[in-house]
This record gives sequence, structure tokens and C-alpha cells, in this order.
Amino acid sequence: MLVDVGIACREIEKRMDRLELSMNRVKAIFISHEHIDHIRGVEKLAKKYNLPVYITKDTMNGAPFEWKRVLTIPLEANKSIAVGNLKVTPFVKHHDAADPVSFIIENNGIKAGVITDIGIACEQVIHYFRQCHACFLESNYDERMLEEGGYPQRLKNRIRGGKGHISNAQALHLFLKHRPAFMSHLLLAHLSRNNNKPEIVQELFTGHADNTSIIVASRYEESDVYHIYNEEHSRQVIPFMPVQLTLFE
Repeated sequence: MLVDVGIACREIEKRMDRLELSMNRVKAIFISHEHIDHIRGVEKLAKKYNLPVYITKDTMNGAPFEWKRVLTIPLEANKSIAVGNLKVTPFVKHHDAADPVSFIIENNGIKAGVITDIGIACEQVIHYFRQCHACFLESNYDERMLEEGGYPQRLKNRIRGGKGHISNAQALHLFLKHRPAFMSHLLLAHLSRNNNKPEIVQELFTGHADNTSIIVASRYEESDVYHIYNEEHSRQVIPFMPVQLTLFE
């Protein structure tokens, strides 16, 4: 499954190909919210590969598409959906979109979180983060860079106002206070191009990593494939990419 399709269809195909992953293995697309950096390529990709798109009604209505010839399946927060052997649970979050959700994906006792575009680490976020063996977590901005940068004050206030994004410091606090002992991988994602730097995030989290592998996802290229194990050594292959997270059975 793909979580969000924020880059062009052709670019997704190129990145999948470089990882030697076939698009023919993908069975579904899940959409978190209607902002263009999360849905840019979804309509074309869904049509080309005849993929169902799981999406909330309000998110679908807020998107700039007519969804013609695309099979859409309604999502509802806190109601799990099965896709093959994967169990997907959407949950509500604080973000300035019509009906935004994040996701927990489970297979054989292993849980991976896709938790980005969160204005705050609310109770729902904390509840599901504590369950993650691996997590794709937002670390959007460095507070000093945002404050001293060239964005208009209105946009700065939107980003840090509780329904925008979380900062590096807020993401680190969530990690330090609520990381489960079994979390093996943390991928920091959704970094601002103008108000953050990968090296800042990497240095900040690496010093507190302990047994968790810290990876900063690039906005320009695919990440490696990571194998996540549970205590019984059952395996789930989780290829992480910038903008979207991809999981296969």
C-alpha cells in the first residue's frame, strides 16, 4: 500500500524501480488529507494501476479532483480496514485540513506509524506512537530558522499554531517521552525546505537514539528498504520513501 502520493506518478515509478519494487505489488492507496503535497500524483497513479483510494469523505470533497474513473473507498477515523494481511487504522490529528488522519499499519504483530502534518502531539498521536515498531514522523522546522526566516508572520503563525506542523524540538520530545522500548526505526520526515536542514535533525536525534535507528528521509530521493522485526523475529518489509510511506505484505 501507498500512504499519500505527493509526487508525480512517473517519479514514484522511477523510485520504486530503483528499489527493485514492482508497482504491481501495490494493492491500495491511503490518503491522509487533501493538501497538494500529499495528493499531487494520486489520480493518475490510481487510474494507471487500477488502485482503490481509501479516503475520508471530507478529504475527497476538499481535493481539487473530480475522481472520475477512480474507485474511492470511505475511511472513518478509528475504524480499521484490512488490505490483504495488513490492518490499517486511521486516526484523527490536529492539522488545518478538512478531515486529516494519520495511520497505523499492522501485520503479524508489527506496527508502523505514518504520523506527519500534526500541529501538536495530541493524545491520539501519543497513543499510537507508543505502539510503533517503526515510525515515519514529522520533524518539520527548526524553531530559530522559522522565527528568523523570511516567511510572513501569518504563515509562521500558521505553521507553529497547533494545526500546522511540529518542530524538531516537539518531535524529539515525543520521541524521548513516549518511544516504546521495541521501536527499531524512526524516520524523520516532512522537513521544511526553507526552515530546516537534514543535518540539524540527524544530529539532534542521533544523540538520543539508543537502540533506535535514526534516518532522515530525503525530499529528493527514495530511502532504503528497512526490515522490521518483532520479538518473535517475524518479518515485515517496510520501504520508506520521501512524502509517502510504502508497505508490502
